[in-house]
Amino acid sequence: MAEAVLIDFFGLKFNSQKNSHQALLKTLNAVRYHHAAKAKFLCIMCCNNISCERNGANNNCELEASNGLSTLLREFETVSNPSMAASLYTIKQKIDEKNLSSIKVIVPMHRKTLLKAFIDQLFTNVYSFEFEDLQVTSGGGPLKQSTEINMITAQEIEAIQNEIQTYLRSLPAVKGELTIITSPLISDTFLHGFTTRTGGISYIPTLSSFNLFSSSKRRDPKVVVQENLRRLGNAAGFNVEKFYRIKTDHANDVWIMGRKEPESYDGITTNQRGVTIAALAADCIPIVFADPVRKACGVAHSGWKGTLLGVAMATVNAMITEYGCSLEDIIAVLGPSVGPCCFTLPRESAQGFHNLDPECVRLFDSPNPYVDIRKGTRYLTGFLYNCFLPPSKRTTREKFSCLIYLKLKGLQWIIHL
Repeated sequence: MAEAVLIDFFGLKFNSQKNSHQALLKTLNAVRYHHAAKAKFLCIMCCNNISCERNGANNNCELEASNGLSTLLREFETVSNPSMAASLYTIKQKIDEKNLSSIKVIVPMHRKTLLKAFIDQLFTNVYSFEFEDLQVTSGGGPLKQSTEINMITAQEIEAIQNEIQTYLRSLPAVKGELTIITSPLISDTFLHGFTTRTGGISYIPTLSSFNLFSSSKRRDPKVVVQENLRRLGNAAGFNVEKFYRIKTDHANDVWIMGRKEPESYDGITTNQRGVTIAALAADCIPIVFADPVRKACGVAHSGWKGTLLGVAMATVNAMITEYGCSLEDIIAVLGPSVGPCCFTLPRESAQGFHNLDPECVRLFDSPNPYVDIRKGTRYLTGFLYNCFLPPSKRTTREKFSCLIYLKLKGLQWIIHL
């Protein structure tokens, strides 16, 4: 049974005649009868009481309330906007606020393919959709029904994408403007910085607001992540078309850019100009490596498994082997991560950190000791310079998120947490 029901009146022509209201009243009553008992969200999508043009045709949509129709409409939430992208995105926000995922869409046959194309862009696999033909019967036939359109052209897909992109670009940042914090430990040779979680349009609480990782298992669609990345690229000055993220496996594999890309890797190194490399992380430690002498760089994603497996040293070794870097020239920067105040592991997993240095583990004799993965990383890479934010902003459990990026004469590299 659907948790949410969306009725698409966006492309239908209404008039103020009595038979039009009667047809609409009958349709809404049928939806309420079949779905109101179990559906947590009933919604009508339509134009904003104006003529809506698509493919050169005027499609008028006027919901003029009268008599029983006015009362019935109060049981439905109405989203009115001349932009399909704006309407569907607004509806998605309302669905997400209620944490719903099963959606029935009641749509005229001739609009089903078009609506599916918008949904494919704005929703992920978290949601399931069921489509039902909108049936409106009336003696006067005020609503014109066309035959179903099964194909959509490449030009129409491009127009849909452009409409969505234009709308998303118009949205204000959810939690304030994009902020970049710099560190005094990095040489002026490099343009660098840390970003916080502000500056993006991701409204899902766990991702808000500057999410840069898209997944079909998350509610944040790819188009939103792309808009966040576009804003970052504009602020930091890099080309989003040459932006490469690690493909996390919580191991120690490293991709040396220019060679065949592995299926998964937790480190990247490069000396190519004009490319941006990134390591995304949550609780795990994001690390950036920079050699201003050889003009080579690397990033690593170091979780507790990757730390013990030596992903940081694997990235450094790749830079030494591939680019002739010297150990003493490499600067390592650690971004914020989960702190020892908040991170626990089963005792058998914490044993590896205890073997490195007993000071990496607190309450070791407990079933789930507290582990300091940052201290473990410092132990394994103690020869490198470490850059940390002030103590009050060190841990991701304190809701702090960052991006580290550096740029040198056209050479760019980035790390984001």
